[in-house]
Amino acid sequence: LTERLSLSLSLPLSLSHTHSHSHQSRYHKIQQGQCTYTFILPEGEGSGGGSCRDAKASSTQYNANALQRDAPPLEVDFSNQKIQQLEHIMENYTQWLQKIENYIKESMKTEMVQLQQSAVHNHTAAMLEMGTNLLSQTAEQTRKLTDVETQVLNQTSRLEIQLLENSLSTNKLEKQLMIQTNEISKLHDKNGLLEQKMLEMEVRHREELETLKQEKGSLQALVGRQSGVIRELEAQLSRATGNSTALQRQQQEMMDTVHNLLNLCSKDGVVPNSTKTADEEKKFRDCADLYQAGLRKNGVYTIHISPQETKKVYCNMETAGGGWTVIQRREDGSVDFQRTWKEYKMGFGTVSAEHWLGNEYVYLLTSQRQYALRVELTDWDGHQAFSLYDRFHIGSEKHNYRLFLKSHSGTAGRQSSLVIHGADFSTKDMDNDNCMCKCALMLTGGWWFDACGPSNLNGMYFTQGQHVGKLNGIKWHYFKGPSYSLRATAMMIRPLDFS
Repeated sequence: LTERLSLSLSLPLSLSHTHSHSHQSRYHKIQQGQCTYTFILPEGEGSGGGSCRDAKASSTQYNANALQRDAPPLEVDFSNQKIQQLEHIMENYTQWLQKIENYIKESMKTEMVQLQQSAVHNHTAAMLEMGTNLLSQTAEQTRKLTDVETQVLNQTSRLEIQLLENSLSTNKLEKQLMIQTNEISKLHDKNGLLEQKMLEMEVRHREELETLKQEKGSLQALVGRQSGVIRELEAQLSRATGNSTALQRQQQEMMDTVHNLLNLCSKDGVVPNSTKTADEEKKFRDCADLYQAGLRKNGVYTIHISPQETKKVYCNMETAGGGWTVIQRREDGSVDFQRTWKEYKMGFGTVSAEHWLGNEYVYLLTSQRQYALRVELTDWDGHQAFSLYDRFHIGSEKHNYRLFLKSHSGTAGRQSSLVIHGADFSTKDMDNDNCMCKCALMLTGGWWFDACGPSNLNGMYFTQGQHVGKLNGIKWHYFKGPSYSLRATAMMIRPLDFS
């Protein structure tokens, strides 16, 4: 703005610089907004501010501001012309000042517009920034409100689900309550009937009591009469006691006569059947001896297990050449095989039906000579199979009746379902297996489980239709799998040298 002003005032203001520096200049100030403009105005020479004419008369020095023109010498009206010129100059100055003022106003208008535009732009930017912040805050608040709304909806859904579940539970409880109410009403009716029957029974009981009282009286009379008879019998018995000595002598004579008759029969080769059977059974060690003695029918026989002990056993005289002593049998589930160690030791069941001969007796039998073991199996479709072991014996109770086997063959699987290398016997109260669990409790029964193993012929007896999927049933893994419970089994032993 200063550069533009200096250019615009260069010509008019040059006149003022022609005056003497000894004279004081006159200034003109213009206020426009916050800016102040100062202009130097021209003044006349002389201290008193005299006219140009006076200045000319007082000095003949050349005046640079004097007007030079080809004209006749100044006349008397020169002062008036000078004044007019000065007025004309002043008018020019005034016009220049107006132009400058207008220029300044125009310049200020542009700058004001720019300032206003800048202020508006800054204000708009600030407003936009504030609007952006407000929008971001609004978006954040909206997101938070959305999250809260989602949580509220989730909570509402959960509450609705819980209400539905509670409603269903309430409906179930109401149904159960109705059922129980009906049952209570039925029980009430039954109680009414029972009370009526009780009353009838009390009436009958009273009648019977009356009858019993009458009978009691009759019995007391009868007892009185029988007491008299007993006294008479005692008297007769005392009289008969005197004759007992004669009777004893007669009994002794009869015994002597019987012995004489037996002696006579033995000399002639005729022995009574009862005496002959008893003598034969005393020397039979097992069913093989009975078979070789000519007894060829299946049935219960008495064998001589040790010199001091006999035992009734079931003999199979028909299967695979006969002579088999049965030590275990399952056929209908009539006997519970979930027994204690002592029961498995001494045996249980009925010899002619389901039974376990007894570990102690099997130990005594297999200790006197070498035996083979045959295991007969029957499934629920009537199919039969067997497993045969050429060597079989068990240890004593001190060795937990350990099982020893050799040479497996048969139709009940290519591999043996009994543990060949030996396993101790276990029951529910005597755990001797090689498993961390108790196989006898888990699979039931007493058996040579090892680590629960692939067989258990003493497991639970399941009827047809319930025999599939039973791990604790009568199991022989390599015949029907690990969860098939068999219909019938039998374990039989026979001397290895039987022929």
